[in-house]
Amino acid sequence: MPAQQRRTGPAAPPSDRVRLRRKRERGDYDRTVIDAILDEALIAHLGIADRHGQPYVVPTLHARSGDVVYCHGSTASRTLRALAAGAKACLTVTLLDGLVLARAAMHHSANYRSVMLLGEAKPVEAEADKLSALEAIVEHIVPGRWRDVRPPNENELRATSVLAIPIEEASAKVRSGPPLDDEEDYSLHTWAGLIPLASRAGAGEADPRLLEGIPPPPYVSAYRRPGAP
Repeated sequence: MPAQQRRTGPAAPPSDRVRLRRKRERGDYDRTVIDAILDEALIAHLGIADRHGQPYVVPTLHARSGDVVYCHGSTASRTLRALAAGAKACLTVTLLDGLVLARAAMHHSANYRSVMLLGEAKPVEAEADKLSALEAIVEHIVPGRWRDVRPPNENELRATSVLAIPIEEASAKVRSGPPLDDEEDYSLHTWAGLIPLASRAGAGEADPRLLEGIPPPPYVSAYRRPGAP
């Protein structure tokens, strides 16, 4: 499925279902913000409720391509089968930026950026579209990798489900900055502040069975995530 052009989203929530009720000041419905979080995150959690109302949540790799998010998994997965049959999807990603240590126990928190996406997942069935979606997922994980690897064969494609979820009902929630204590607690002799957290890539480690004379490609030796320091 070819990448679609990204739309600039509205400042208001696109639906009441994704409108933030609590901590509304942390909500953001701008597509630029939503897209950046989706593009930086590596792991998404895909949730559904089946026809009996039983909820399921599974971790998955994902990729945004224009106005859709692709997910993939085994054709035997009951979650993906239910989604392909029309079950409503909820996809979330979270980036943890730091721990917030307040003076009061109940004001401890975390700095984070998250996205919640609601919608109906559509199965990607045409072989060319499926390959394009899988390429997007591989390139989301490690840009430049697809051209160096063996593409999926016919059996692998048959065993893999790929779903596309449109970015139509989505919201971001972001917390940043220092702790927010009650005014009377600022006089307490207790350390308060932030412990920043960040994901950083280490040096590439070669497979023990790697053929001799193959150096790590630049996308391994210089790997970094979007938004990484």
